[in-house]
Amino acid sequence: MAWLVLIGSGVLEAVWATAIGDSKGFRRRGPTVVFVVALVLSMAGLAYAMNSVPTGTAYSVWVGIGAVLTLLIAVARRTETLTLVRAALLVGLIGCVVGLKAVA
Repeated sequence: MAWLVLIGSGVLEAVWATAIGDSKGFRRRGPTVVFVVALVLSMAGLAYAMNSVPTGTAYSVWVGIGAVLTLLIAVARRTETLTLVRAALLVGLIGCVVGLKAVA
């Protein structure tokens, strides 16, 4: 259960990271509300997962999921481009996250 919560928290990290950019310095209400709610839920899930998953592993997985998804969201929205090198680095990052789960 802790791993599922951790994965969900990583997804929420991508949500709040995207929302904070969309908030334009907290001047737009909708994205600001999404940021606050996603941030609180993401942190709560991370804290819960850390009861069962070692802190370093949990944090690394959380950050890795959030980083990959945040970039993929930006690519889907056409605010960033996905080059071959960036794609290879993302695959490597995903491999590292999966590897942490495999050895935990």
